[in-house]
Amino acid sequence: MDEETPLLNGRSTSSQSKENNLKLFLAVFSAILGNFNAGYSLVYPSPVIQYFTSSDADPRLRMDKNQAAWFSSIYSLGAVLGGLGTIFLNDKIGRKGSIMLSAVPSTIGYMLIGGAVEQWMLHLGRFLTGIASGISASSIPVYISETSCKALRGSLGSCPQMTAVVGALVLYGLGSVLSWRWLAVFGSFPALLMIVLLVFMPQSPRRLLSLGRVQKAEQSLRWLRGNDYNINNELRQIQDSINKQTKVSWTQLGTPQYYRPILITLMMRFMQQLSGITPILIYLEPIFSNSKLPIKPRYEAIIVGAIRLVSVGFAAILMDKAGRKALLYTSSILMFGSTLTLAMVFHGTQCPPSPTPPNTTALEYSLQTGIEHTFQASQPTTAGLVPLISIIVFICGYAMGWGPITWLLMSEVLPLSVRGKASGLCVTVSWLTGFALTQGFTHLMDPNTLYIPFLFFAVVSVFSLLFNAVCIPETRKRSLEEIENFFRTGRTFTITNEDQSVNS
Repeated sequence: MDEETPLLNGRSTSSQSKENNLKLFLAVFSAILGNFNAGYSLVYPSPVIQYFTSSDADPRLRMDKNQAAWFSSIYSLGAVLGGLGTIFLNDKIGRKGSIMLSAVPSTIGYMLIGGAVEQWMLHLGRFLTGIASGISASSIPVYISETSCKALRGSLGSCPQMTAVVGALVLYGLGSVLSWRWLAVFGSFPALLMIVLLVFMPQSPRRLLSLGRVQKAEQSLRWLRGNDYNINNELRQIQDSINKQTKVSWTQLGTPQYYRPILITLMMRFMQQLSGITPILIYLEPIFSNSKLPIKPRYEAIIVGAIRLVSVGFAAILMDKAGRKALLYTSSILMFGSTLTLAMVFHGTQCPPSPTPPNTTALEYSLQTGIEHTFQASQPTTAGLVPLISIIVFICGYAMGWGPITWLLMSEVLPLSVRGKASGLCVTVSWLTGFALTQGFTHLMDPNTLYIPFLFFAVVSVFSLLFNAVCIPETRKRSLEEIENFFRTGRTFTITNEDQSVNS
């Protein structure tokens, strides 16, 4: 796969210089407000869970540790349902329609949380915001990839992940000054703004052409590229790709053209969750609280969110320069080094048994106790900072590779004929894995040591590095049609005249 190979025989590049992408940026911004809401909703329990488990909470809303665990994890189950729903919604009402629909459960969910007077309202609200996130996670990357020009698809494809990180960072910041009810009120605004903006945005040109609405597709593409851009060549490429698509049968799913991209995206989403990002982020507080740094606890999560944001922004800049595979290699190496370091730090660290304090999960107490002993045993300041530095390196590694690129490749490599359904399936698998890992994390730990889960995450990082080397294609500077051609032919990205004449 030579990077210098002509991507499309006879392609004219003169029209590309006349692109005006301002309206494309507006369309992408309108869509990724759904990702902002998803990132905000995911970490909503972080600043409020201590209130609900404290004696100061309203008796009708007070939670024990099991109820608090479900309050945090039921969001993932809602996202599973949302992902399953988009298997049908993406093809029935389109990508834009699915994104707009996600605002309904999100708004209702935050209304329930903000006005909660009974505990079931809190749980139902979390479940509904999870449904919204599952829908947006399946639809927004596809919408962005199908509306973006080839030169910007990598950078714009990282926007969903970046915006989700911004949403989490905003939640952390507001959580230090607002009560849980006002946090819920604020959470409803991005979804409402998203609906208002998306009303004026076009549908995906590929979606319109697949429905035979050629004139609407022309209008959509001209709106996205500007009036001075010659859309004929790009429309022809999209139409040629659609002409090669047929209704996929179960037998056809067994051909490399379909099963290879589907398996690649499924495995990437699976390994993304198994990397350990969710439990590591959940239990950051005890690490920071014992790091002996002169930082107030309320600023600790904000610092983590800021580090993640910088890393995702760095990945967005390099996405179309260094390539997807190079960033994935770097990401895997950083995650492997950091998790292996944590495994060695915690290996042999004894956690003497003692009663678990009230309103504290066994996992959290075990982790916090282990970290306390590690820091106490590390008299030199440098040694005491090793776990903190390792966690920061892990977060940076994840945020610049396996975080945003997994979302981007899902929308790039899936064939158009199954893209809507397969993206919903990928999101469903991802959230199911996240739910199981969050609930079962305790079983991955030795009662007296903390090295086992980190060693497991290190092994996953090695596997992800090998998977990238063997299975993941480099899609930098490739159009969606050329990527489909690679899986169809099994040998090249280049679209020849012979390929273009098929089914014409």
